[in-house]
Amino acid sequence: MTFEPENIASFEHIFAESSGYIRAFPGCHRLELLRDLNNPAVYFTFSIWESEAHLEAYRNSEFFKKVWAQTKILFARKAQAWSLQSQNGS
Repeated sequence: MTFEPENIASFEHIFAESSGYIRAFPGCHRLELLRDLNNPAVYFTFSIWESEAHLEAYRNSEFFKKVWAQTKILFARKAQAWSLQSQNGS
């Protein structure tokens, strides 16, 4: 996610307030916020979910819809997302 520089503090506040709820959402095993070393306006969220169904349940929740609406208006450009599968057997 790339944010307008003046919106970074707002995003960090939204994440701080919502991260506990996300971590407690059924099926969420891990959630991290990462920041690009070369561009401080670029952030990544990294999460591990028990299954794709758990992730979809979160994405379809009212909580996600509310937080996403608050977050996406802060972007400098459209966000990208990937769903990945571990290849190390765990």
